[in-house]
Amino acid sequence: MTLSKHPPSVLLVGGGIGGMAAALALARLGVAIDLLEQSAVIGEIGAGLQLGPNAFAALDALGVGEAVRRSSVFTDRLVMMDAVDCSEVASVPVGEAFRARFGNPYAVSHRADLHGAIHEAVKQHPLIRFHTSAQVEAIDIGAHGVTAVTRDGRRFQADAIVGCDGVKSVVRAKLIGDAPRVSGHVVYRAVVPAADMPADLQWNAPVVWAGPNCHLVHYPLRHGEQYNLVVTFHSRDAEEWGVTDGSKEEVLSYFEGVHARPRQLLDRPTSWRRWSTADRDPVERWSDGPATLLGDAAHPMMQYLAQGACMALEDAVTLGEAVKACDFDMTAAFQRYEQARIARCARVVLSVREMGRLYHAHGVERLVRNSLWTGRTPERFYDAVEWLYAWRPEHCLGEAPAPR
Repeated sequence: MTLSKHPPSVLLVGGGIGGMAAALALARLGVAIDLLEQSAVIGEIGAGLQLGPNAFAALDALGVGEAVRRSSVFTDRLVMMDAVDCSEVASVPVGEAFRARFGNPYAVSHRADLHGAIHEAVKQHPLIRFHTSAQVEAIDIGAHGVTAVTRDGRRFQADAIVGCDGVKSVVRAKLIGDAPRVSGHVVYRAVVPAADMPADLQWNAPVVWAGPNCHLVHYPLRHGEQYNLVVTFHSRDAEEWGVTDGSKEEVLSYFEGVHARPRQLLDRPTSWRRWSTADRDPVERWSDGPATLLGDAAHPMMQYLAQGACMALEDAVTLGEAVKACDFDMTAAFQRYEQARIARCARVVLSVREMGRLYHAHGVERLVRNSLWTGRTPERFYDAVEWLYAWRPEHCLGEAPAPR
């Protein structure tokens, strides 16, 4: 279609994966972007992440799919092991048949590599301006535009604003004002060299070792030179959302009941980072006039389906498609984007919570979980994730109702 209106200007708050992807999606339409990042440098913390076919569909739509593929590891299968008795619960091949079903691969990547690939494309775009050390403290949303004021007193004005600023979103606080739901689940993440990884666990797969109120995950990164290691447990203490340095002693205290084979992984990292996790209950609206939310600011979720970054990428593509469909009427576009995303993202948030319960099953519930998944054919697993992995950019707006 031919866009008839003059492209607007947009403030994007947050320079993570979602913010970078949104900047690219909008700038490719001619929208002028000021990207406000609170850190002193544009970058990404964390370790590995998993990319389903839906993520690659979004990355291809943004023009960075091939760059991400070059730094990713394409896995052979998805595996769940019982961490108590070391038995295999499920092994799902993600090779040729999986790619034929969903049109894209399943892969794992270092978070910094994914962010860097998008960042390289963004840096080359003349309509995107970066502003670092720009921690937004106040937002004014008016009928004819928006203003953001940073801690150091800088003022940024534009026609619209998108909050891509994570679980503790300043933009969300302005639009909705709800509180995060601290889960009580603590996640430790580390990256170890391949030489320090037990030889019998160097599998080309994301592997979940499911234990009582805890689990471990490992998979290769950077062409097998490193391994990502993630451990999660239900904290015995009251938690506050945040990221700190971790303690090996704390980790070991939560995994005393697991088999020696997965437990040996806990000795491998030389340092850990500790995430006390949070999500939010799904909401029916996250836009108001010329303001909307994206990624974790809109629908923060825990990690049990490995879909946080994938949903942010989908959001960015859908936002761009809505802006195009609404001919740069940003209020209408934000409504159209919201209507296309609300139910899907709520389903992911709630499914993630349930998956966490299954991962951490104990007693008879553990036996029920294992009996449900053991012996299931790949096709049945594919059917179960069709709703998630079959997302396509060309259908991302769906049958959204007309704007309010």
